Amino acid sequence: MTVAHAESYARGAQAPALIEQTIGAFFDGMVARHPEREALVVVHQQRRYTYRALQAEANRLASALLGLGLAPGDRIGIWSHNNAEWVLMQLATAKAGLVLVNINPAYRTSEVEYALNKVACRALVAMPRFKTSDYLGMLRELRAAQALPQLQHAIWIDVAGEGAEEPGFMRFSELVKTGDPQDARLPQVARLLHHRDAINIQFTSGTTGFPKGATLTHRNILNNGFFIGEAMRLTERDRLCIPVPLYHCFGMVLGNLAALTHGACIVYPNDAFEPLSVLQAVQDEQCTGLHGVPTMFIAELDHPRFKEFDLSTLRTGIMAGSPCPIEVMKRVQSEMNMGEVTIAYGMTETSPVSCQSSTDTPLDKRVSTVGLVQPHLEIKIIDPDSGATVPRGTTGEFCTRGYSVMQGYWEDPARTAEAIDAEGWMHTGDLATMDEDGYVNIVGRSKDMVIRGGENVYPREIEEFLYRHPKVQDVQVVGLPDQKYGEELCAWIIAKPGQQLGEDEVRAFCKGRIAHYKVPRYIRFVGEFPMTVTGKIQKFKIREAMIAELQLSEARTA
Repeated sequence: MTVAHAESYARGAQAPALIEQTIGAFFDGMVARHPEREALVVVHQQRRYTYRALQAEANRLASALLGLGLAPGDRIGIWSHNNAEWVLMQLATAKAGLVLVNINPAYRTSEVEYALNKVACRALVAMPRFKTSDYLGMLRELRAAQALPQLQHAIWIDVAGEGAEEPGFMRFSELVKTGDPQDARLPQVARLLHHRDAINIQFTSGTTGFPKGATLTHRNILNNGFFIGEAMRLTERDRLCIPVPLYHCFGMVLGNLAALTHGACIVYPNDAFEPLSVLQAVQDEQCTGLHGVPTMFIAELDHPRFKEFDLSTLRTGIMAGSPCPIEVMKRVQSEMNMGEVTIAYGMTETSPVSCQSSTDTPLDKRVSTVGLVQPHLEIKIIDPDSGATVPRGTTGEFCTRGYSVMQGYWEDPARTAEAIDAEGWMHTGDLATMDEDGYVNIVGRSKDMVIRGGENVYPREIEEFLYRHPKVQDVQVVGLPDQKYGEELCAWIIAKPGQQLGEDEVRAFCKGRIAHYKVPRYIRFVGEFPMTVTGKIQKFKIREAMIAELQLSEARTA
């Protein structure tokens, strides 16, 4: 197809056409086509909705949110694991023109305080508690300190009629009762909404220490969800099991929107990932698709009861979130009947998928690349120093342009300009190659970022946090290879002169203040860092020293 010296540039197909509608308008059209088809099954809540029922409940919630005095453009947070309320909020906010702000359920007080205040959330819907996380307790603490000045409404996700009252919080079930599915304001609001309006903010870890609010539009995520579903060949007969978190693009776009744009059924096996409940849900609900990061598929395949379950209905799904081990990919295809499993690659800032394999991508390409450019997008691989597009087969920085590129980072024009150039190209910081057929392979990434079990972590954010410890003089955080999570965090700490500091004290300082996956697994106390002659810290030498000390080996990946 291409001569050897061709440039690493590709443009996606131009058909089918982009959807130029809001999420609400497109969803209503799908309801009109498939009113009685099942749209949502939430196994752990024992709830089922047809498309018509889901529409009625989303309209009722949209009406109730407008009834709180919220207006189009206002931000409302959702701080919860997977449940029916989450997807209802996704649809209702789109219909009411509100910007849904995804809050990671692993966040602790300092992180949620920063996120809610950064985008001035006027309302927040939260689950009350989960395992060791007391969400309402954290919010009470922040409110008592008057740390959330913009937050006017706090709503907790309850089981209607059950549980004690939570002073200072409104029940979600009571909020919904105040709405009217036939509210005359809804069509009025719909007429004022535009598909290029911001509809969703997702926080991504920032190299400068604080998360950035990637701001996405109806057009961004609706189209990306549609074309992801196209690559999986989804139809209204498909039933997609979604055990990945909804606060992340994987659950919300590759899951919910891929299904809803094709009249398919969404199945949530549990509020958070648990392998047995996934296997049970796939069998009981006769799922045809299953999503997951590699660690999830490994946990399912290696579960002692794996062979008890009938997974014969499975056909497709997506493995993404971190590099996909070749052997795992082969086992998913052979042992889970997912012969048409696809690999997707992207980032939150690009809605998220830029490249994806399809159901008929040759096996060797499917296990060794992230597929081809998605429709209506352009991709190129450039020399990071000169900006020139490199020849095919040469490593460079992956860039993408098109409908999927975010509006920008919320109220942060400087960092937006660093990421998106004057010609509209998003610079991902990921290192990639493109072969002669246009298949892309991600070979590395911006030198600092760590991907732990599908979570993107920038060491700088952890360093900034640990600097706040009164005994820490200096700290460097690196990623180390890990067979289970892909990578684990390691902190090298220089204590202040005359101070004694131990691992337990550092972990105690982190507990409850930053997400569990950001707490370094390995902590070492040192007198100095390896430096260049010009005084630049050589993180790669820290990494090499720890790999040697711990006798670690790199996880083999596609």
